[in-house]
Amino acid sequence: MTEHIERGSDHVQSLARGLAVIRAFDAAHPQLTLSEVARETGLTRAAARRFLHTLVDLGYVRTDGRLFALTPRVLELGYSYLSSLTLPEVAQPHLERLVADVQESASVAVLDDTDVVYVARVATSRIMRVTINIGTRFPAHATSMGRVLLAGLPKAELDEYLNRAELRKYTSHTITAPASLRTELDRVRAQGWAYVDQELEEGLRSIAAPIRNSAGHVVAAVNMSSHASRTSMDSARRDLLPALLATAARIETDLVATSAVHNEPAAFPHAR
Repeated sequence: MTEHIERGSDHVQSLARGLAVIRAFDAAHPQLTLSEVARETGLTRAAARRFLHTLVDLGYVRTDGRLFALTPRVLELGYSYLSSLTLPEVAQPHLERLVADVQESASVAVLDDTDVVYVARVATSRIMRVTINIGTRFPAHATSMGRVLLAGLPKAELDEYLNRAELRKYTSHTITAPASLRTELDRVRAQGWAYVDQELEEGLRSIAAPIRNSAGHVVAAVNMSSHASRTSMDSARRDLLPALLATAARIETDLVATSAVHNEPAAFPHAR
């Protein structure tokens, strides 16, 4: 259900509603009926119908008359953003080297509002129920990359996040109390890396390190994920962490160098 938020005079409500219709589709709901779209977006059936058929006309949605689904053309909406970033291009070869060395999946993500968004990834095998691709989003509080990114926020921004984020419980291990999460973020900030044990999904463990720009600000995170049956906390610290930290350092070095060549800021600040 779409919540009511006061917007400025320049806010175009129809555009916001159209984007809400697109976001109603996800990996768990690749196909939706008109009624389901209306329910997910908070729109009336009549309004949902108009937006869906407009998106069909534009080629972003297809339908068999009852079910609606996104088309590959939707990828165009994010391509301009991703193609303008130096971070994925810089990170990809380093992820490939890391995965070849330790044989575990690795990713890079940035913070967008209360989620992490994947911008680069190299996978060895599928270890989650949800397929992870470029653009996949997960809640920051329950992920290792999210913990690293949240720990890198200025205090005022972290306070704002904790005041408005829905700290949903995904497993019996998920930290959902704001005070407990703040304590964990203090630990992450002090040690320089984050370890999350089955908080997003049972059986999934991950470890993450920050990627900083030339000013020392955390602009992204890199992580490695493994199944709990083959990776313990001790083995992650012993076998994965050194390689992960070295990879983060190499990405930082190349990111700063690439940005200097192009005379632009290293990477980009997290999105709001």
